Amino acid sequence: MDYDIKDMTLADEGRLRIEWAALSMPVLHKIKERFSKEKPLQGLRLSACLHVTTETAALVTTLKAGGAEVVLCASNPLSTQDDVAAALVADHEIPVYAVKGEDHKTYYSHILSALKHKPHLTMDDGADLVSSTHFIALERWDDLEPSVAEWGKALPPEERKTFLSNVMGGTEETTTGVIRLRSMERDGVLQFPVISVNDADTKHLFDNRYGTGQSTIDGIIRATNRLLAGSTFVVSGYGWCGRGVAARAKGHGAHVIVCEVDPLRALEAVMDGYRVMPIAEAAPLGDFFCTLTGDINVIRVEHFLQMKDGAMIANSGHFDVELDIPGLKEHSVSQRKIREYVEEYTLTNGKRIYLLGEGRLINLAAAEGHPSSVMDMSFANQALSAEYMAKNHAQMDNKVYPVPEEIDRQIAKLKLDSLGVKIDTLTDEQRKYLASWHMGT
Repeated sequence: MDYDIKDMTLADEGRLRIEWAALSMPVLHKIKERFSKEKPLQGLRLSACLHVTTETAALVTTLKAGGAEVVLCASNPLSTQDDVAAALVADHEIPVYAVKGEDHKTYYSHILSALKHKPHLTMDDGADLVSSTHFIALERWDDLEPSVAEWGKALPPEERKTFLSNVMGGTEETTTGVIRLRSMERDGVLQFPVISVNDADTKHLFDNRYGTGQSTIDGIIRATNRLLAGSTFVVSGYGWCGRGVAARAKGHGAHVIVCEVDPLRALEAVMDGYRVMPIAEAAPLGDFFCTLTGDINVIRVEHFLQMKDGAMIANSGHFDVELDIPGLKEHSVSQRKIREYVEEYTLTNGKRIYLLGEGRLINLAAAEGHPSSVMDMSFANQALSAEYMAKNHAQMDNKVYPVPEEIDRQIAKLKLDSLGVKIDTLTDEQRKYLASWHMGT
């Protein structure tokens, strides 16, 4: 079995961490039990490009239990838990290509390993795997990392043209990936159907708000060991992730400022009790800054130059491009690593800016990512969406689809059952009333 991990001797540590996470993932456990019996993914090759964490281990072992031949690579260079990667290889014989801190070239060599698996199903977190498959098929060599482009060019022309014909469909985990995939759909280049797991209510309402909210604050505190109470905390982006981070920062006693471009979200932030202003106005005020937008260059050089001496900047959006790190480096006279996950940049104006986690996902770079209890629902959506895609792909167009409502509701019900929570059911009279248009007062 081929794989590329840091150290196989870490497997014992990873095994215990995977076991600990599984205790809080009862929904996925129930799905795994059914998958083991029914084998809905039997004979299918599945390539997953996800954060290699304890929770992901629970997902990929569920997929393997369902009969899939699974290969896993990292969706972020800093989020890999090396002991978990080792345990997946040693205990479950799942090929893993992920090393925490891997460089750009290695990152894409690992994606290439997942491509060589020739998957029937893809599972993405950020759409790097899906976009790479399309770039090869479309011969967009300039958009590929050179080693991946070299491999694609070496394919026989006919095989290159039919590179995507083997893929039934895929799933996408996060906001940034969905944005990229919808852009591909609009441009008419998406070559297979993809289910947006991110849009499931049991994903974004819980994972994005509660998971990102808690784990982002956890990462910032672990990286800095600074007190949030009494500080000014600037949140860029008030989607579900931003809402979660703002609420948790406020809960720690911080004065929260929200920066937004969407008037409805900005209005919601005002109604939720936050100060709302452009980032240019917030820059001189903030002690902590965190971006969660999915866009590029949200905090730029002109903002860095206006910040307080000692301001700390972090990102909890998928890619590190939300912060203009090249611009920060260009306008700095010195740079040093002052503690793990904290780099000090002294600007040309003499002020010091502290970049956390290299600008990558701070909740995974400096902490352990989302609590397993919320990932239980997110990854239950992934597993059931993969099953749905395997059964229904022939009837689906090359579009981005939402998670079917029946799957969303099934997961919510299973989660409630696992918590011992019961809810009401409609009476026949109530069903009739809700279905009727002629019954009024």
